[in-house]
Formats: sequence, structure tokens, C-alpha cells
Amino acid sequence: MQQYSVGLVGYGLGGAVFHAPLIASAPGLGLARISSRSANRDEVQRAYPGAVLDDAPQAMLDDPSIRLVVVCTPNASHYALARDALLAGKHVVVDKPFVLSSAEGAELIQLARERNLLLSVFQNRRWDGDFLTLRRSVASGELGAVHTYRAHFDRYSPQVKARWKEEPQAGSGVLWDLGSHLIDQALVLLGTPRSVTAQLSVQRAGAQVEDSFELLLDYGTRKAVLHAGTQVCAPGPRYEVHGTLGSFVKYGVDTQEDALKQGARPGDGGWGHDIPANHATITTAAEGSRTVQTIPGCYEAYYLGVHAAIASGQPVPVAAEDALNAVRVVECAQRSHRERRTVDFV
Repeated sequence: MQQYSVGLVGYGLGGAVFHAPLIASAPGLGLARISSRSANRDEVQRAYPGAVLDDAPQAMLDDPSIRLVVVCTPNASHYALARDALLAGKHVVVDKPFVLSSAEGAELIQLARERNLLLSVFQNRRWDGDFLTLRRSVASGELGAVHTYRAHFDRYSPQVKARWKEEPQAGSGVLWDLGSHLIDQALVLLGTPRSVTAQLSVQRAGAQVEDSFELLLDYGTRKAVLHAGTQVCAPGPRYEVHGTLGSFVKYGVDTQEDALKQGARPGDGGWGHDIPANHATITTAAEGSRTVQTIPGCYEAYYLGVHAAIASGQPVPVAAEDALNAVRVVECAQRSHRERRTVDFV
């Protein structure tokens, strides 16, 4: 198998918990350089003894052995860092959300095309076990034509934390954060909407950016309702999907994030497995209700797909064009909330 050296820009929560271990677990990819101004050098060396820790990303951009650069930094810096990496001749993965404007995203896509480089966005929750199970159910036709799709990403986090995602700056707030996951999944399942209606809320004492939202994506005869909140003690269904022949209801969240935080890695026993209490229920008029075992989640599939794209020209696992559409939905949602009206998706 062809081996490729990878440079990771950013070693905060996303870089340390998601990207670094998933890159290191992918056959054919080697984590060679990490750029971070705040990472503990001893900690990085213990976890990835073969990686060089740099204070700035320029070293990896100048390193001819680095084939792939992964950008996992605060959202407002994604565009500039991805552009620099493409100009340096590197394939690029950008953490979600792709960028903060559709104009920036279109520019990066064009630059990647001109330089014949790969550009992809890390939308790991396409490989959540619950979403994989839902996609299989919809594709099988057992629900009939889906007309109502409801997805929640709710947490109980009543205290505002001292971190950039909760500070008043470009790219902060729960819409760019959890909303990027919910929007991407809706677009995968249903395609781009006809219009977007949004309500963004600041609910917690001391919060300076939105910490709750509800989006309505209109598809004509279908609709998607997406919700995220930070003060939900008893979350309802993660997914509630209704079709002309049946319904799919699923509680609980995928287990891979918590497993990564606890030091587990792809391939470990029980990796990606759901707890039985959270298995979905499918109800049809013809057969009644039955429990469906959750397909094991597999975040590792993303970087396996990136390697295949570099090595053999296969499509990237998440196209930048898909991520651009998700950015456009966020732009529509922000405008809808600001102007208190429904905004056409154009």
C-alpha cells in the first residue's frame, strides 16, 4: 500500500481527539507533522513519537514529503490555511464547517481544480452508526417516500465555557458547530432544499452567541426540521423520520466520540457499537413495530477514503461541493433569522 505523510494544523479538541488518532489508525497514512502553538510537546511525542511538533504550519507547507494537510483550527482560519496549503501543492482536508462564506468555499474549490489537488471536508457524522442505519432504512424503501425528517443534537451544558466557540467572533455559535453536522446529514439524505426558515436563540445566562436553533428546510412535499440546544436534560428522539409506509425513531447519540475521548481507537473491541437500549424502532402499517440493531459506526472510513482518493483517484469521501452547500444553508439560516422571514435557497 502506498504510504503518504500527513501534516495536521491544530491540536485542540478536534485535532487531538478526532483527527490525529483517526489519521494514525488509517493504513497508508502517517502523521508526520503537527502544528500547534499550545500543544504539550511531551504529550504529543508520547502519543505520536514519529511526528514533529511545529509552532507554525509553514514548516509542513515547505516539507516536500507532506502530501496531505489537515486543517483543524478555529473556523475563521479555515479559508486562509486551506488556501496556503493548496498553493503549496498539498491535498487538503478541512474540518467542518468548511469555511465561513460560500464565496470563500467556491474560491478554494476552483483553486483545487486548477492545481489538480484533492479538497475534502471532515463530516465524520456521516459515519455515525445511527445515521448509517437510517440511510439503510430509507434506501430499502420500507418507510416509503419520506415526507418528514426531524433530527436533534441536544446537550445539557448550562454553563458558558471559556472557549472560542462560545465567544462573539466569526464562526462561533452552535449553528456553525452542531448545525454543520445536522445540515450535512439532511443534505445527504434529502438533497438541497427549496428554502430555509430559521430561529436562532441565546438561552443561557451569560451566553454571547446563539446556543440553540431550529431550522426548517422546505422541499415542497417534504420537510426537514433540525434542532440543537444546550439546556436539554432529557433529550427526545435523535431522529424521527416519517414516510408514506412507516416511521423510524431513534434515541441516543453515536458512541465513537466518547470512545475517542477515553483513548479507544478503531479496531478496538466494541468500537462503534451502540447500546441496545438506543436501537431504533421501525413501525410500518403492514408489520407493526420492530427494533433494529444499529449498524456499527465507523469514523475511520473517512480517512480510508481520503487515502483511496489520493492513491487511485477515487472520489473523496466528502466532496467540497457538498460542504459548500452546507455553508449556503447556514448563510440562508442567518439571513432568515436576521430578517425574520423564509429565505430561498439559491
